[in-house]
Amino acid sequence: MGEEQILEKLKEAIISFDEKLAEITARDAVEGNIDPLKAVEDGLVKGLTVIGEKYENDEIFLPELMMAANTFQKAMFVLEPKIAEMGKERSKKGVIVIGTVKGDIHKIGKDIVILLMKTAGYEVHDLGEDVDLFTFIDTAKKVEADAIGLSALLTSTLSGQKDVIDALTQQGIREKYVVIIGGGATTPEWAETIGADLYAENAQVAVRKLTEMLEKRK
Repeated sequence: MGEEQILEKLKEAIISFDEKLAEITARDAVEGNIDPLKAVEDGLVKGLTVIGEKYENDEIFLPELMMAANTFQKAMFVLEPKIAEMGKERSKKGVIVIGTVKGDIHKIGKDIVILLMKTAGYEVHDLGEDVDLFTFIDTAKKVEADAIGLSALLTSTLSGQKDVIDALTQQGIREKYVVIIGGGATTPEWAETIGADLYAENAQVAVRKLTEMLEKRK
């Protein structure tokens, strides 16, 4: 099976919630010496993009979204060790603390960002989901982070992103961190309104924009 076929099957596995196909095809990718990051970006993520669009258009609902997430994790169980090996070979670009804000339990988009950040050479501290603002700030201080990533999929939880930025400002430490926001509910306009440094519509853009900004800050 050729590379394009494998990438297409990874995409289809996500769209059809086929965990077994995802795992088997991920193994085919590894055995075929396909770049594991390409398998994620050009296979799995493309499938997740379709799922995300269907969710936003109310064609599927939360149970299906979770099924897609589980399918993604099955493939990642195979691909992640290879990706981790790649990350070890690169010099550290920076330190980022990342999590899904208070009241929001969605993780799939955040987990993709984390994966690509690690591969790009970042030290990533994953705070998980439903994270309160004090955990973001306390962890950023503790690990001497360069950046804080705030994810929100639900419109009702967007205020959690603003709360973190407001708290950083109140503590007089806002300028210490690059704040990057993302998630299905976020927009460039929202980022500007709350004073975030960066808005990223997807994981690849998040890595590129953060890297560019940290380079400028050096």
